Amino acid sequence: MSPSSRVVRFQIGPRPPERLDKALARDVPEEAALSRSRLARLIDEGAVRVNGAVARGAKARIAEGDTIEIRVGEAVEAAAAAQPIALDVVWEDDDLIVVNKPAGMVVHPAPGSPDGTLVNALLHHCGDSLSGIGGEKRPGIVHRIDKDTSGLLVAAKSDRAHHGLAAQFEAHSAMRHYLALVHGVPDAADPRLRGLSGVSFEAGNILKIATQLGRHRTDRQRQAVLASGGRHAVTRARVVESFGTPGQAALLDCWLETGRTHQIRVHMAHAGHGLIGDPVYGGRRRLSARALGPGGAAALAAAQAFPRQALHAATLGFTHPVSGALLSFEAPLPADMAGLIETFRLKSE
Repeated sequence: MSPSSRVVRFQIGPRPPERLDKALARDVPEEAALSRSRLARLIDEGAVRVNGAVARGAKARIAEGDTIEIRVGEAVEAAAAAQPIALDVVWEDDDLIVVNKPAGMVVHPAPGSPDGTLVNALLHHCGDSLSGIGGEKRPGIVHRIDKDTSGLLVAAKSDRAHHGLAAQFEAHSAMRHYLALVHGVPDAADPRLRGLSGVSFEAGNILKIATQLGRHRTDRQRQAVLASGGRHAVTRARVVESFGTPGQAALLDCWLETGRTHQIRVHMAHAGHGLIGDPVYGGRRRLSARALGPGGAAALAAAQAFPRQALHAATLGFTHPVSGALLSFEAPLPADMAGLIETFRLKSE
């Protein structure tokens, strides 16, 4: 055994699941901080012994009273580089960190964005406080927001937190609200929306969009609403404020029942209310300077020049995966969106 390894020893309790992997997930001591996925890898690596013998695989039979010994290597350094990039940290403890990501920052290194990402920044900020995700000293990213979307994102600093957070996002139990500036004003009285596939309104003039989402048939970089296939996606939205007479734009509170790639952007475009500044899904709809009131030309110019999709992850809520505490966070609108809203307000009075 390597000097840097640790050994976790325990016994299987009464009436265990028949499979080794399930029994380990149930009975491994909580303080060992080993997720199901980590345990599965340790079994595959031959690091798990049952009554002194190396386990034969995840499906190996197990019985009450069996003695388990797991040899866990220390977390290795992450492949991505730690970079001293400023972060707006909203919350942090030993297990997780919540940040307010600025627009323009990629979340995870990828081809075309090998560094300068949120992960690079977290590696530097967290340093030795990262206990390891899947055996590697890295932050556990359980959800993402687009490069040009600002707002709240939570990352795990430990394996136990990563597993617990991932389960909540997979079950869609985490609360996520976004603020979006869109073309037009969604309204249940709009005849254009009646009969539009997947679009309906709930009590309180709440817009509901429920469709299948998947890759666009001809442009693989885009997502699209599909008649069949893809993954089920549900978005709800309510109007917070409207601008112009008749309404030319609206600030929406959007919340997700599911979390698919580009979901809000695609769904709002499908409903004919594409996000202002969205270069991919914004569509051809244009604002009317006249309808925006005196000085509306300036408001129109500001909207046309807005450099990104006007979308901000404003609220994030979840159960702390270790303490069980209910946590909720809010991030104020960034200066660019707040400025555009103020321009609309001034020009639509």
